[in-house]
Amino acid sequence: MLASCKDKDAGGMSDKAKKNLDAMHVVNKAFETGDASGIDAVVADNFVDHTPKGDWNRDSLKSMIPMMKKSMSDMKMTTNQEFANDDYVVGWYTWTGTSDGSMGGPKGPFTMQAIEVAKLNADSKAIEHWEFMQAKDVMDMMKSMGGGNTGGGDMMPKDTTKMK
Repeated sequence: MLASCKDKDAGGMSDKAKKNLDAMHVVNKAFETGDASGIDAVVADNFVDHTPKGDWNRDSLKSMIPMMKKSMSDMKMTTNQEFANDDYVVGWYTWTGTSDGSMGGPKGPFTMQAIEVAKLNADSKAIEHWEFMQAKDVMDMMKSMGGGNTGGGDMMPKDTTKMK
């Protein structure tokens, strides 16, 4: 799928693919720092984040970033692998930290692996995003909460654009 990230003439990743990857690094850094001020530069105004609670927009993303940082102040992301081409960035990430439980997940330390997929436009701004968590991580989180819905829907905060 992402074999096209190799530019035949340059022998490596195309300039567009590099810009796409850089854009996703801005988003990932925002989650680690809680600073959403750079999001407008790398996320399109028509952005759609496909979540278990329904589709969210750029404003939802910008609201969620500081909320997640507050809930998980020591959250860190490790990049296991990333791939990019002129249209998509796919990353395999491990998130670790300690949750205070305020976002619906269990209170305490966590480790979560996820595959993140972002589609980017011609300006290297994200227009769509999907996240796929490792099933074992979801099940472990649900067990620590005493069972419940294993579909993962309760793990997502409410649509933050409706939270004022």
